Amino acid sequence: MSYDVLVIGAGHAGLEAAFACSHLKLKVGLITLSKDSIALVPCNPSVGGPAKGIVTREIDALGGMQGKAADACQLQMKLLNTSKGAGVWALRAQIDKIAYQKWFMTEIQKDRNIDLIIDEVKSLIIKNNKLIGVHCSTHKTIIAKKVIITSGTYLNAITHIGNQMKQEGPQSLKRSDGLSQHLKDIGFNLIRLKTGTPPRVLKNTINFKLIAKEPGTNQKLSFQHFNQHYVPFNKQELCYLTYTNQKTHKIIQDNIHLSAMYSGNIKGVGPRYCPSIEDKIVRFADKPRHQVFIEPESNSIDTMYLQGLSTSLPKGVQDELVHSIKGLEKTKIMKYGYAIEYDAINPIQLWPSLESKLYPNLYFAGQVNGTSGYEEAACQGLMAGINASLSIKKKKPLILKRNEAYIGVLIDDLVTKGVNDPYRLLTSRAEYRLLLRNDNADDRLLKYGKQVGLISNVQYKIYKSQLKLISSLITYLKNTTLKSNKQLIKQYGNSSHNLYSLLKRPEVKLMDIVKFTKLKNLTNDSISKIEINVKFDGYIKHQQKFIDRFEKYDDISLSSIKDYGKLKNLSLEARDKLNRIKPLTLGQAKRVSGIGLTDLMVIKYFLDKR
Repeated sequence: MSYDVLVIGAGHAGLEAAFACSHLKLKVGLITLSKDSIALVPCNPSVGGPAKGIVTREIDALGGMQGKAADACQLQMKLLNTSKGAGVWALRAQIDKIAYQKWFMTEIQKDRNIDLIIDEVKSLIIKNNKLIGVHCSTHKTIIAKKVIITSGTYLNAITHIGNQMKQEGPQSLKRSDGLSQHLKDIGFNLIRLKTGTPPRVLKNTINFKLIAKEPGTNQKLSFQHFNQHYVPFNKQELCYLTYTNQKTHKIIQDNIHLSAMYSGNIKGVGPRYCPSIEDKIVRFADKPRHQVFIEPESNSIDTMYLQGLSTSLPKGVQDELVHSIKGLEKTKIMKYGYAIEYDAINPIQLWPSLESKLYPNLYFAGQVNGTSGYEEAACQGLMAGINASLSIKKKKPLILKRNEAYIGVLIDDLVTKGVNDPYRLLTSRAEYRLLLRNDNADDRLLKYGKQVGLISNVQYKIYKSQLKLISSLITYLKNTTLKSNKQLIKQYGNSSHNLYSLLKRPEVKLMDIVKFTKLKNLTNDSISKIEINVKFDGYIKHQQKFIDRFEKYDDISLSSIKDYGKLKNLSLEARDKLNRIKPLTLGQAKRVSGIGLTDLMVIKYFLDKR
């Protein structure tokens, strides 16, 4: 068996990688331990959230799959952070996790370029220091031009509930046994990480009268830029909100020694920004309560997910703490929470293309790179798939900058700084977040999607036609005064100010102006985009000045420096880190922790001298 690209793992990263390569006309082998693990949603049944929802929009703008799948399987859609500035608005969809898996299975079956292989990869085949294929349990040898490892949380995985430990992957699925040790043997530095899930409870045992309703947003909202799909607001499922209390906290405090996290059984490092309920009680002891969101998992099963209650306490203690919470006093737990620890690689061993520095033709994407979350995994899978395909076609990799995409921020952070705990994308990680908004993912990235071949000419033409309409409306706003429109005078008063200036007022909405113009066929997304750009015009220009000032560093290549030990005036720390990370540009070197201004001056002087 031989393929252009072999993708190991069929989770969120693996699926994006496989479909990207397939849509670029390459023959793909998609290998997974079990059909049950395909598009598995083992934790929160949702896609999106702060920063993450923008990533899903970016995936769609590049031609990826996650936004399409989430829209097709949504139970509820919400626009978050609307009380704050547009730079942090983001979509979040509650999805039907069973329908989500079925959607992807259908797409795999329809795709003629993807072969689904149920098997376990035991080792890689290296020849002349290049990867050429893999050894498997059943199919023995599979040859491939490129291999993308997207093994998620399955490498040497162990689940924990109290002192009960099992050698298994998420949701009791088979784990990967041999590949982890093999990666160590051939020179990769592995790290041990941990994450967890909360209990799932039977819906009809919840007292909904005692808890607050959390509806979606009553707007037409979609992750997709084309062929948008909406669930009518009155048909969306409700989520709910309740809280822990002092009784809950005492149960946890009294039994903390029984938690796998605190008993010493778990060696992996847990996520800093998505802690277990045990961690919350210990780290935030002053907090009288913590939120617990109760969320539907699927229309096919009668269970609800208790977000915010991730735990590895014994089953009996989980019963106690759940029953101590308002509305859950008589709830029946259908699946107990558990922690899972697993092996990942230190991502500073990767180039920004996500190709391995040790072995050409080998790529890594997703949680195996030390990230957490479906969105972080999916965007890495997409970029690895794109770059593996470009490499086969002898083209340069697509490297997104930090001012172009949250995806660029994520990958740059991983390969430049590495990880100590599961990396979660946050708006605070993006220094140019006002430019990386939910509304403008298409403006930032559609050109790249078309350039690599994942966005069609028809789609790009639709986008360009909207750009023309946007340009026409902006010209109209700048050239039209309030005096020239009687209806607007009635609403806003007689003034010589143009409509563009009028729209900068916080209380003025573009829809109120557009209805008095002859301009038609503008989508709601385009109207929102114009309004945000006008209202934040000054801030956006200010941020662009910073980008222009620092972007020159990213244009200075460091490819001519093979050994930083030869730069005598560099600090010892700088020599060590730069030789390990091998930054591609001076800009990337600047972002390596521990690299100071003096080090950058030494490097620049060395380059100028040469």
